[in-house]
Amino acid sequence: MSEPAIRTTILDIARALNVAAATVSRALNDHPAISNATREAVKEAAKRMNYQPNKIASSLRLGKSKIIGVIIPSAEINFFGSVIHGIEKVASKNDYNVLIYQSNELYELEKKAVQTFLRSRVDGVLASISKETINLGHYADLKGKNVPLVLFDRANDSLQVPAVVVNDYQGAFNATRHLIEQGCRRIAHIGGQQHVTNFNQRLRGYIDALNVHNIAVDDDLIVYGKVSIGSGRECMKGLLPRQPDAVFAVEDFTALGAMQTIKEAGLSIPGDVAIIGFANELFSEYLTPSLSTVNQQTVRMGEEAAGLFFEVLNKKVSSRVPPRKLILEPEIICRQSTALPANYRRP
Repeated sequence: MSEPAIRTTILDIARALNVAAATVSRALNDHPAISNATREAVKEAAKRMNYQPNKIASSLRLGKSKIIGVIIPSAEINFFGSVIHGIEKVASKNDYNVLIYQSNELYELEKKAVQTFLRSRVDGVLASISKETINLGHYADLKGKNVPLVLFDRANDSLQVPAVVVNDYQGAFNATRHLIEQGCRRIAHIGGQQHVTNFNQRLRGYIDALNVHNIAVDDDLIVYGKVSIGSGRECMKGLLPRQPDAVFAVEDFTALGAMQTIKEAGLSIPGDVAIIGFANELFSEYLTPSLSTVNQQTVRMGEEAAGLFFEVLNKKVSSRVPPRKLILEPEIICRQSTALPANYRRP
């Protein structure tokens, strides 16, 4: 096994040139007190000795790590990948790096992520709360240590921190209205865990859309799952005997599972059961039929969340002003899974 590479330090360069380490440090940083000749000699030696500056150590000396910690519930969901793309775009412009921690939708891992970030001395944390999390003490601990915290997608107003979310209520209302406009009347809803604000708001949007269009809310057509493909399959099995003509699923993975069950039952989509999801996951466009869904402006969400972090970090907002909460407007994407003929009415 080969020996590990030995990293060249400022002390190594100083010994090679028989000068003080402080002189080397200043020369590398173009300090005006260092002569041109010494500066050039130091930089030439640094290049020859393959010196790589320790950016983390340098940043810590300045009181900043130049690192943002980001907690996501799952790396397998394209939604969060797109949000991170937006975060990294803004972070890079500000010469910051991003450290990502996946909670796997587990409270204990989310707590561990916060502890890890604190030990790593990140300059702030951007987070989307896991579905399992009810106790928010670990996030309150960040606030208590004056570490900037910004929430995205899944937020909680009780924390009183900046946040960027999509208008889940309006997205659900518009999705349900779209199904009604397609002629559907027995519209089922496969919901998620109701302690999660996003999922509760989507349920409210669904119910209010039915009420506005004078369609009675049928409790037998509302079921709750665990927000997964498997859960969507099982929920749809329970719904099929109740003969829904459409389904609004709480998100796209749930919708995918429901579609599988509908097809296995020998029914057509959208002819027998129309279906719409939420999130505009990457796969939704490539299903057969392609899945109608709600676009949550994920990249912009990441950009805005990172922007709020730098506002707090650079003290561009007063601590006496209530934290900003940006609400992005959703967009309905109509695809084949709801493409019923105009004025279609089932018998």
